[in-house]
Amino acid sequence: MIRPARAADCAAIAAIWNPVIRDTLITFTTAEKTAGGLAATLDEKAAAGHGFFVAEVAGRIVGFATYGQFRAGPGYARTMEHTVLLAPEGRGRGLGRALMAAVEDHAAAAGAHSIFAGVSAANPQGRAFHAGLGYREVAVLPEVGFKFGRWLDLVLMQKMLAPSDLPR
Repeated sequence: MIRPARAADCAAIAAIWNPVIRDTLITFTTAEKTAGGLAATLDEKAAAGHGFFVAEVAGRIVGFATYGQFRAGPGYARTMEHTVLLAPEGRGRGLGRALMAAVEDHAAAAGAHSIFAGVSAANPQGRAFHAGLGYREVAVLPEVGFKFGRWLDLVLMQKMLAPSDLPR
Protein backbone atom coordinates (compact mmCIF):
# COMPACT_ATOMS: atom_id res chain seq x y z
CA MET A 1 0.00 0.00 0.00
CA ILE A 2 1.23 3.48 -0.90
CA ARG A 3 0.13 6.21 1.51
CA PRO A 4 1.25 9.60 2.81
CA ALA A 5 4.06 9.40 5.36
CA ARG A 6 3.33 10.14 9.01
CA ALA A 7 5.62 11.18 11.85
CA ALA A 8 5.36 7.64 13.23
CA ASP A 9 7.05 6.39 10.02
CA CYS A 10 10.20 8.48 10.42
CA ALA A 11 12.30 5.90 12.28
CA ALA A 12 11.51 3.31 9.60
CA ILE A 13 12.36 5.80 6.84
CA ALA A 14 15.68 6.57 8.53
CA ALA A 15 16.36 2.81 8.79
CA ILE A 16 15.96 2.53 5.01
CA TRP A 17 17.90 5.69 4.17
CA ASN A 18 20.88 5.43 6.52
CA PRO A 19 22.45 2.22 5.12
CA VAL A 20 22.28 3.82 1.66
CA ILE A 21 24.02 6.91 3.04
CA ARG A 22 26.63 4.89 4.99
CA ASP A 23 27.42 2.12 2.54
CA THR A 24 26.72 3.17 -1.07
CA LEU A 25 27.44 5.70 -3.79
CA ILE A 26 23.71 6.07 -4.53
CA THR A 27 23.70 9.33 -2.58
CA PHE A 28 26.63 11.68 -2.14
CA THR A 29 25.66 12.76 1.36
CA THR A 30 27.37 11.35 4.42
CA ALA A 31 25.01 12.91 6.97
CA GLU A 32 22.66 10.26 8.34
CA LYS A 33 18.97 10.94 8.90
CA THR A 34 17.26 11.02 12.27
CA ALA A 35 13.61 10.43 13.10
CA GLY A 36 13.36 13.96 14.48
CA GLY A 37 14.95 15.51 11.44
CA LEU A 38 12.66 13.54 9.14
CA ALA A 39 9.61 14.60 11.15
CA ALA A 40 10.64 18.21 10.55
CA THR A 41 11.09 17.41 6.86
CA LEU A 42 7.56 15.98 6.72
CA ASP A 43 6.23 19.21 8.20
CA GLU A 44 8.24 21.30 5.73
CA LYS A 45 7.03 19.25 2.77
CA ALA A 46 3.42 19.54 3.91
CA ALA A 47 3.73 23.31 4.39
CA ALA A 48 5.16 23.65 0.86
CA GLY A 49 2.43 21.44 -0.62
CA HIS A 50 4.90 18.70 -1.58
CA GLY A 51 4.21 15.02 -1.02
CA PHE A 52 6.07 12.43 1.03
CA PHE A 53 4.85 8.85 0.57
CA VAL A 54 5.69 5.45 1.99
CA ALA A 55 5.22 1.90 0.74
CA GLU A 56 3.84 -0.31 3.49
CA VAL A 57 3.69 -4.11 3.29
CA ALA A 58 2.19 -6.14 6.14
CA GLY A 59 2.44 -3.15 8.47
CA ARG A 60 6.11 -2.52 7.68
CA ILE A 61 7.55 0.48 5.80
CA VAL A 62 9.67 -0.86 2.92
CA GLY A 63 10.17 2.28 0.83
CA PHE A 64 9.51 5.96 0.48
CA ALA A 65 9.47 8.76 -2.07
CA THR A 66 9.25 12.51 -1.76
CA TYR A 67 9.81 15.60 -3.82
CA GLY A 68 10.48 19.28 -3.53
CA GLN A 69 11.33 22.29 -5.64
CA PHE A 70 14.38 21.69 -7.86
CA ARG A 71 16.06 24.99 -6.95
CA ALA A 72 15.03 27.92 -4.79
CA GLY A 73 13.26 30.93 -6.22
CA PRO A 74 9.98 31.62 -7.95
CA GLY A 75 11.33 30.89 -11.42
CA TYR A 76 11.73 27.22 -10.45
CA ALA A 77 8.35 26.85 -8.72
CA ARG A 78 7.05 24.38 -11.32
CA THR A 79 10.16 22.22 -11.53
CA MET A 80 10.61 19.50 -8.90
CA GLU A 81 13.24 16.96 -7.86
CA HIS A 82 12.48 13.70 -6.11
CA THR A 83 14.03 11.03 -3.91
CA VAL A 84 12.92 7.40 -3.96
CA LEU A 85 14.42 4.51 -1.98
CA LEU A 86 13.37 0.96 -1.21
CA ALA A 87 14.54 -1.42 1.49
CA PRO A 88 15.98 -4.64 0.03
CA GLU A 89 12.79 -6.53 0.94
CA GLY A 90 10.72 -3.96 -0.97
CA ARG A 91 12.50 -4.40 -4.29
CA GLY A 92 11.09 -6.34 -7.23
CA ARG A 93 7.45 -5.83 -6.20
CA GLY A 94 6.58 -2.78 -8.30
CA LEU A 95 6.65 -0.56 -5.21
CA GLY A 96 9.23 1.84 -6.66
CA ARG A 97 6.97 2.42 -9.66
CA ALA A 98 3.96 2.85 -7.41
CA LEU A 99 5.80 5.35 -5.21
CA MET A 100 6.91 7.29 -8.27
CA ALA A 101 3.36 7.35 -9.63
CA ALA A 102 2.20 8.83 -6.31
CA VAL A 103 4.94 11.49 -6.39
CA GLU A 104 4.39 12.37 -10.05
CA ASP A 105 0.60 12.51 -9.72
CA HIS A 106 0.83 14.68 -6.60
CA ALA A 107 3.35 17.04 -8.19
CA ALA A 108 1.35 17.34 -11.42
CA ALA A 109 -1.86 18.02 -9.51
CA ALA A 110 -0.02 20.80 -7.64
CA GLY A 111 0.99 22.42 -10.95
CA ALA A 112 4.49 21.01 -11.51
CA HIS A 113 5.59 21.02 -15.12
CA SER A 114 8.59 18.69 -14.82
CA ILE A 115 10.47 16.59 -12.31
CA PHE A 116 14.14 15.69 -12.05
CA ALA A 117 16.04 12.71 -10.75
CA GLY A 118 19.62 13.38 -9.72
CA VAL A 119 21.17 9.93 -10.10
CA SER A 120 24.73 9.01 -9.21
CA ALA A 121 26.57 7.80 -12.29
CA ALA A 122 27.75 4.97 -10.02
CA ASN A 123 24.11 3.78 -9.80
CA PRO A 124 23.27 2.16 -13.16
CA GLN A 125 20.19 0.48 -11.66
CA GLY A 126 18.82 3.88 -10.68
CA ARG A 127 19.40 5.21 -14.18
CA ALA A 128 17.67 2.19 -15.73
CA PHE A 129 14.77 2.47 -13.28
CA HIS A 130 14.15 6.10 -14.18
CA ALA A 131 14.57 5.49 -17.91
CA GLY A 132 11.90 2.79 -17.62
CA LEU A 133 9.57 5.42 -16.14
CA GLY A 134 10.10 7.81 -19.05
CA TYR A 135 12.86 9.97 -17.61
CA ARG A 136 15.54 11.00 -20.05
CA GLU A 137 19.11 11.96 -19.35
CA VAL A 138 19.52 15.68 -19.92
CA ALA A 139 22.90 16.40 -18.32
CA VAL A 140 25.93 14.86 -16.70
CA LEU A 141 27.65 17.00 -14.11
CA PRO A 142 31.22 15.68 -13.90
CA GLU A 143 32.86 15.20 -10.52
CA VAL A 144 30.34 17.17 -8.44
CA GLY A 145 30.14 14.57 -5.66
CA PHE A 146 32.91 13.23 -3.46
CA LYS A 147 32.49 10.12 -1.34
CA PHE A 148 34.65 7.21 -0.25
CA GLY A 149 37.76 8.96 -1.58
CA ARG A 150 36.54 9.39 -5.14
CA TRP A 151 34.92 11.97 -7.36
CA LEU A 152 31.47 11.12 -8.68
CA ASP A 153 29.39 12.32 -11.60
CA LEU A 154 25.74 13.27 -11.22
CA VAL A 155 23.31 12.35 -14.00
CA LEU A 156 20.27 14.59 -14.27
CA MET A 157 17.21 12.83 -15.68
CA GLN A 158 13.99 14.71 -16.40
CA LYS A 159 10.38 13.84 -17.06
CA MET A 160 7.75 16.28 -18.24
CA LEU A 161 4.59 16.02 -16.17
CA ALA A 162 2.44 18.47 -18.09
CA PRO A 163 2.48 19.54 -21.71
CA SER A 164 3.35 23.15 -22.36
CA ASP A 165 1.47 25.36 -24.75
CA LEU A 166 4.07 28.08 -24.24
CA PRO A 167 6.64 28.77 -26.96
CA ARG A 168 10.05 27.24 -26.41
